[in-house]
Amino acid sequence: MRIFYEDMKREFERVLLKKGFSQERAETSAKMFADTSLDGVYSHGYQRFPRVIEYIDKGYIHVNAIPEKLAGVGAAERWDGHLGMGNLNAASAMKRAMELAGEFGIGLVAMCNTNHWMRGGTYGWQAAESGYIGICWTNTMPNMPAWGAVDSKIGNNPFVMAVPGPQGKHVVVDMAMAQYSYGKLAVCRQAQTDLPYPGGYDEAGVLTCDPAAIEKTRRVLPIGYWKGSGMSILLDLAGAALTLGRTVSKIGKECKEEYGLTQVFIAVKPELLSGDAEAAKALAEETLKDIQNSVPEHANKKIRYPGEGTLIRRKENTELGIPVDPEIWKKICEL
Repeated sequence: MRIFYEDMKREFERVLLKKGFSQERAETSAKMFADTSLDGVYSHGYQRFPRVIEYIDKGYIHVNAIPEKLAGVGAAERWDGHLGMGNLNAASAMKRAMELAGEFGIGLVAMCNTNHWMRGGTYGWQAAESGYIGICWTNTMPNMPAWGAVDSKIGNNPFVMAVPGPQGKHVVVDMAMAQYSYGKLAVCRQAQTDLPYPGGYDEAGVLTCDPAAIEKTRRVLPIGYWKGSGMSILLDLAGAALTLGRTVSKIGKECKEEYGLTQVFIAVKPELLSGDAEAAKALAEETLKDIQNSVPEHANKKIRYPGEGTLIRRKENTELGIPVDPEIWKKICEL
């Protein structure tokens, strides 16, 4: 079953308006949910939408909350998200970071007390499409064991980095500190497909490609084993140092579910340092072509740069419609 982009966006907007969002905020948030789905990140697009509405109903997301600046020195600012809509808060934070970068060359916005930002890559694309290098990360509830542990004390803390590329071919990495996000595990379980690579442990403590077995133990595998575990901890502590907001540990102790998060957004305007934005894009194009000309392991396998797959899925889903699970879509239409 496929739903065309405008129809999906319209349905999201309808529900958000019913929940009390202003027309402008409902339209902006709905567009980000639809864009995420269009780009093929279904786990953080239409599939996530019912849970967001549930969080609004539970009072975890405050519909009319607007972020507030608490402090600022030069190119760096600290903000309170006041438990506002996660994707709206995040987009406004990256926008402000870009405004600061436009003045200083680099801008940083650190935000406490906010909500799940949905697809983190949204804000990397936001920066790259405006000509900025974008870097951002968020913490989460405790959902991943530290390396060598069996109980979850750290988060899979997604990290995003984006660099502007030629003709809109931006290079964007959007990754959790776990080999697979819980959203990806759910998508594979619903499709009754195994993960392509081991993503965590089953009840016997054995690495497995079975998404349901990993969801059951919640022992997801950190990327790079101990390296991903260490990065998760450092991202969490860096955010806390900049905001004095909740760490993963505090989220686990103080919040019933995943809300009240801490996030950091950084934007860099390359030409304020190099003086030549087009030369930087030419370097990117030369490098990407060289990578794409790599000798593939399998003869029919094309080597892609980070973000290339997004453009392919975006084009396909624009033409054919966005594939949806009929039961989840039915649930959204009944909200």
